[in-house]
Amino acid sequence: MTRSRQVVIVIVVAIAAAVAGYGVHLWRLTGTDRSAEAIMAARLIDLDGRQQPLSQWRGKVLVVNFWATWCAPCRQEIPAFVRLQEKYRSRGLQFVGIAIDQRDQVQVFAREFGINYPVLLGGIDTVEISRQAGNRIGALPFTLVFDRNGQIAAREVGETKETKLDALVQPLL
Repeated sequence: MTRSRQVVIVIVVAIAAAVAGYGVHLWRLTGTDRSAEAIMAARLIDLDGRQQPLSQWRGKVLVVNFWATWCAPCRQEIPAFVRLQEKYRSRGLQFVGIAIDQRDQVQVFAREFGINYPVLLGGIDTVEISRQAGNRIGALPFTLVFDRNGQIAAREVGETKETKLDALVQPLL
């Protein structure tokens, strides 16, 4: 193969990679908008059996946490969520927990951990919504941070440390 032919191949591969990268970037932007809309459009049952639309918290900095009572990392991060909800509530921060679990178990857990924010109950369809929002493997816990305009500002798969979440929400308040 001649030297000029090698150069042409390298240039073609570089252009193809750049186009593919830009396509992925556009896909992520469009997916983010749609996934934020899908989550905000969701209506889930609270622990009292009433339907609650997530859109009711639009205009606040919203932290949505998908979790379960049997999930060890979930159990570890919830006390930090309780503290941050208390710390920033007056500045417009709102946590919402979406439990992928049984109502009676969630009620006991919420009392035991002193959860001071709304807890909603989700099923398998809720896990699908979390996947659309970036939780590709359906892992728990999964946390989303929304800005006041209802756009996803951050995603965290796995346990979210208090210091990291504090740093994520502060600029949005």
